[in-house]
Amino acid sequence: DTSEELHIIYTDSGYAQFEIFANIAETYGPPQNVRKFKDGLKVNFYNDDGTIGSVLTSLFGEIDDETGLITVRDSVKLLNVIQEKTLESEVLYYNKTGDSIYTNKAVVITSPDIVLTGIGAWTTPAFDTAQFYKPTAKIFIKD
Repeated sequence: DTSEELHIIYTDSGYAQFEIFANIAETYGPPQNVRKFKDGLKVNFYNDDGTIGSVLTSLFGEIDDETGLITVRDSVKLLNVIQEKTLESEVLYYNKTGDSIYTNKAVVITSPDIVLTGIGAWTTPAFDTAQFYKPTAKIFIKD
């Protein structure tokens, strides 16, 4: 099945956890049981108070309905709305039943006062904290 302008809201106990917007979504049945999002993908992650805490964008995404693993690729950005910091990578993984977003690829985190780079990273969907597996540089920005 193919859908255009897809919008899905995932809830837990009646509260929105995250929502997905996709320009084109293709759903594949057994044996794959995956949904592929093409031509742009946006995921809003919600805080406990119902506000959007972070926004994930990419050009391509995929959900494995059996494992719950969400994979996003190509021009991947995760923005923390409040702290104005951005994580960029070529691929990120998120398990919709878990609480972590991670990658083993190159990562750049940019905030108003610092730029961090490394290989591999872990963060929460809120992107309120982050950990590099192999940090490579820390650049402080001065006005």
